[in-house]
Amino acid sequence: QVQLVESGGGLVQPGDSLRLSCAGSGQSFSTYVMAWFRQVPGKEREFVAANTWGGRQTYYEYYDDSVKGRSAISRAGAGNAIDLQIYRLRPEDTAVYFCAAGLRRPFEVASSYDYWGQGTQVTVSS
Repeated sequence: QVQLVESGGGLVQPGDSLRLSCAGSGQSFSTYVMAWFRQVPGKEREFVAANTWGGRQTYYEYYDDSVKGRSAISRAGAGNAIDLQIYRLRPEDTAVYFCAAGLRRPFEVASSYDYWGQGTQVTVSS
């Protein structure tokens, strides 16, 4: 069974940092685009960050402007997992965060992804 499983969400205060993890299983994701999206009620799922395979051991990182400069996405687990660290969290970062994997472009678009995790809630509040 192919699946992505997220972990690491929770309640944090503004200004805190958070690390989200996503582990893939059931097949290799090492050449896939693996990404994070987030969604709040009543809105579409929005792109946060992506990690793309550039050949051999090379991976590239891309970020939405909303988290650029205060986040880091990294590949782990022989290429089958990704971590997302977000620093200086803001209340507007509150959302359900989803991990995704796929082979199509553009990677900023949710419909490009074939596999999704179940989501993990992140709440930023004092």
